[in-house]
This record gives sequence, C-alpha cells and structure tokens, in this order.
Amino acid sequence: VQLQASGGGLVQAGGSLRLSCAASARPFSNYNMGWFRQAPGKEREFVGAITWNGGKYYGDFVKGRFTISRDNDKNTVSLQMNSLKAEDTAVYYCAARATWTVAFRAPSQYNYWGQGTLVTVSS
Repeated sequence: VQLQASGGGLVQAGGSLRLSCAASARPFSNYNMGWFRQAPGKEREFVGAITWNGGKYYGDFVKGRFTISRDNDKNTVSLQMNSLKAEDTAVYYCAARATWTVAFRAPSQYNYWGQGTLVTVSS
C-alpha cells in the first residue's frame, strides 16, 4: 500500500487548509485511515481516524476544528483543518491499517505511512 499526502503549506493563524492522501490500497474501502502529526522535537501525535465504515475519531486537541473524510471512489482521505493555530505547525502524515483496533490512536498500530506534508501556521 502506498500513500501520498499533499496539501500542506503556509497559512496564517485562523486560516484553513485541506490535506489529502491518495492511497493505492485495494480495495480502499476496507482500510482504516488515520492522520498523525509530528512537530520538531515532539512525538508523533494522533490527529484523527476514519474507519472502513465511516466512523470518525479525533485527538483531544482538535476540539471541532478539523474534519476527516474519505472518498472510496477516489481512494482518498482528507483532513479539513479550520481555525488553525501556531501550535498546529507540524508535518502531517496519513496512515493506513487493514483491520480495526481499539488502539487506533497509537502510531505503532498502522502498517502503512505516507511521506508527510508540512503545515506551517504563522502567528
């Protein structure tokens, strides 16, 4: 499975970005997808996940600002990020896992990773 993340960039605080992740997984609809982020000097952090059947979960810090979605016809998962803050600055990664696990917040539970896309939020 190959994952290609895109959509990162520089945005001012309060702005929005939409990240996308294209997956080569077949069938994509069977995979559980996650977004993680990693800031310099920090551990990789859970941002959100969407299950194979559309269930959505978010990290505690999201607080309604981000929305994860998937398009099984296009083999993509997206992360809409609104009300961005300087502390959201990080490299964002998409990840995939074939089977669901209650430990979906742990990076170690994902088998496949994209290359990451940098999000920089200026204050």
